Amino acid sequence: MAVSSAVGGSGGRGRATGAWRNWAGNVTARPARSVAPANTEELAAAVRAAAADGLTVKAAGTGHSFTPAAATDGLLIRPERLTGVRRIDREAGTATVAAGTPLKHLNQTLAAHGLSLTNMGDIMEQTVSGATSTGTHGTGRDSASIAAQITALELVTADGSVLTCSAGENPDVFAAARLGLGALGVISELTFAVEPEFLLTAREEPMPFDEVTDRFEELVTENEHFEFYWFPHTDSCNTKRNNRSQGPAAPPGKVSGWVEDELLSNGVFQVACTVGRTVPAAIPGIAKISSRALSARTYTDIPYKVFTSPRRVRFVEMEYALPRAVAVTALSELKAQVERAGFKVSFPVEVRTAPADDLALSTASGRDTVYIAVHMYRGTPYEAYFAAAERIMTAHEGRPHWGKLHTRDAAYLADVYPRFGEFTALRDRLDPDRLFTNAYLRRVLGE
Repeated sequence: MAVSSAVGGSGGRGRATGAWRNWAGNVTARPARSVAPANTEELAAAVRAAAADGLTVKAAGTGHSFTPAAATDGLLIRPERLTGVRRIDREAGTATVAAGTPLKHLNQTLAAHGLSLTNMGDIMEQTVSGATSTGTHGTGRDSASIAAQITALELVTADGSVLTCSAGENPDVFAAARLGLGALGVISELTFAVEPEFLLTAREEPMPFDEVTDRFEELVTENEHFEFYWFPHTDSCNTKRNNRSQGPAAPPGKVSGWVEDELLSNGVFQVACTVGRTVPAAIPGIAKISSRALSARTYTDIPYKVFTSPRRVRFVEMEYALPRAVAVTALSELKAQVERAGFKVSFPVEVRTAPADDLALSTASGRDTVYIAVHMYRGTPYEAYFAAAERIMTAHEGRPHWGKLHTRDAAYLADVYPRFGEFTALRDRLDPDRLFTNAYLRRVLGE
């Protein structure tokens, strides 16, 4: 990686750089140059210099998007120096953090201060701006995505100026930029609502597919956070219910936790996926064994240790957000399609929920939502399976996760997002010359 060590002194022009790849390895880009600014001033200087040189600008996080959302042949803004928790305001219940800070660092710092985010996704390797800008979410009956927990942000716009945005200052930009795909500018700083740290009790247990689907609304309604995984080629699911607890803390034992989270969920699963990639005919049999490998367990711990888990097996993923009312219908159609088409699927299908929110480009914008995610092991042919899944999801007015594989374009997305035009009009105002565009944004937002 080549990064300018003198962004401020050279106007942020940086140096030429080699190829950039995402975490899954399915996206590669060759930016003309790359910089790693350490503060907002250096970031703004780099944006101005790129504009003067006729280069487009994209900011990268840790590459956990499966789409080319951060790919560019212009200037790539790297995150590794724009990091750190800058302010914690206990009275206001907020934490302000530099945009390139990994969620892992934010969570650990908050925990050290006895604080926590209300909800989060299941991995924490992403940067805070990368996660929020693409709509990263967990599962929740009442609590929404990470972007919905933002109370203020700082945005470097196309002319190099810096906008401070909140509900009271530049509220129209704030409303859109919390989940802005990097299309409105480069975020330099985010402020999140936080609360005193609490305990969650996680109850994980196997459950038959028919029971999960029959009881889906009950399970969602009765639990603060409910999710489940269905193992294709089986009638087996693994469910997880997370609810606030008075304690005491009772984390998984070191040995049992390692067996479940590392040996089975990563080590053995990695071997199973590798075998399945080499001998696809073995996948249904492996799936039946895998679905029985994880046993029931209950534990209580602080939020990020319950919400998140290690993901060491690399894969590609497609996820769609659907109206929650069609969850069982769509999942049953997917199950029937897998059986009918003879797909060999080694990864479980993940199902989560979110309440309606007010973010223009949120996948849960204006409607209670169910998320259905399909995965395939990296290096395994996935196109036919994903295409079949996508046909089912789009038949139910599905909205694709912005950071996960899909084939939708601006014409389709304008129909399923009621506030799509509001976002693109703001983009026209803030970035009329499309400094922050790339091929992906041209497809999903239009020229």
